[in-house]
Amino acid sequence: MKRGPISGAHPVHRGGGRRAGRRTGLAAIALTAAFALVTGCGGGGGGQDGDAADAKGGKDPAASGSADAAPSRAAVRIVPADGAKSVPTEGKLKVTAARGKLREVRVKDTKGRAVPGRIAADGLRWTPDRHLSSGTTYQVHAVAVDAEGRESTKESRFTTFVPKTTFVGTFTPEDGSTVGVGMPFSINFDRGITRPESVERAIRITTEPAVPVKGHWFGNDRLDFRPEKYWKPGTKVTVTLGLDGVRGRPGVYGKQQKKVSFTIGRSQVSTVDVKKKQMSVVRDGKVIKRLPITAGAPATTTYNGKMVISEKHEVTRMNGATVGFGGEYDIKDVPHAMRLSTSGTFIHGNYWAGGVFGKSNVSHGCIGLRDVRGGWDKKSPAAWFFHKSLIGDVVVVKNSKDKHIQPGNGLNGWNMPWSKW
Repeated sequence: MKRGPISGAHPVHRGGGRRAGRRTGLAAIALTAAFALVTGCGGGGGGQDGDAADAKGGKDPAASGSADAAPSRAAVRIVPADGAKSVPTEGKLKVTAARGKLREVRVKDTKGRAVPGRIAADGLRWTPDRHLSSGTTYQVHAVAVDAEGRESTKESRFTTFVPKTTFVGTFTPEDGSTVGVGMPFSINFDRGITRPESVERAIRITTEPAVPVKGHWFGNDRLDFRPEKYWKPGTKVTVTLGLDGVRGRPGVYGKQQKKVSFTIGRSQVSTVDVKKKQMSVVRDGKVIKRLPITAGAPATTTYNGKMVISEKHEVTRMNGATVGFGGEYDIKDVPHAMRLSTSGTFIHGNYWAGGVFGKSNVSHGCIGLRDVRGGWDKKSPAAWFFHKSLIGDVVVVKNSKDKHIQPGNGLNGWNMPWSKW
């Protein structure tokens, strides 16, 4: 404060009088007292001037023990550890919080594909909704907060293992196809599956419009999906095969990551009355054609039940030896053939049986329609039906003196009640 009067003496040079100098000195003393008073008030109560001083660096909130600036007490733990290699694809990834709760967890691979998961209701753990893919690098970002809302963040990067033994599934229908209302999505695995729940969880089916779809296992190597009733025409079905990294049996993992879509076409359900030897073709609820047929002879009857067309062949060879009939027949050029069962039931053109159609049942279990050799006559009943049919159309056989076809013999799960499916 000694420099104040020196500065205040400048007017003496302008006026030169002693009285002026005395007034200046008294003013300086008063200013000094006032400054001391203001300084004392600001330092004691944390008033406005005190806050301003803090803002300018006069105080360090952390040094004074401010709770807001203290580090978060929450701790995040990620398993596997950062940099881990050959990590299992199932059951290993876990994120937990201590002395706080998880607020956010993000897991994605190097292509940006997210791994869905959920934080538990208590906020203490996060688990993935599905398995991880094999041979893939993942980045984990997790945030937890303590009781005061202070954040703690942790990240980890790890890579999953590459299995030595894998399995794949062959499926029907094909991607992009249009099929009949009876078409299930069926997948056959090249290895027997001993963990069916894990495999089934990895296959997701969505439909537009939405309809419940459920899966059913036939043995340990085939899984079919279908709705309770025939598909509604126009339904769009999307199947996501997320099998990459799924353990199907000890030491054996899936490797498919694929999306398949197909569309349900018009409705066509044809009914074969074996007793009347006639087939009625119903398109979208209306009979569009009645065709004479021949079915299984008394010694080789045709199965009853709902059968789905699973294959179509303009021409094919049929050899009785392949279906348990020895050398009874071997026809190299059967026209307009459509498979109805795995065991060998077809609906096909027949050019060798003469005038039996609508009159006699003479086949080895197939359903025959009149045709010509070579299938050149596009107006024949067999050619007409062949070209009007889609894979996935339904053929119902009734009034045969045989049993009902088994649901797993072909794509014929419609013969199983929904309650058992």
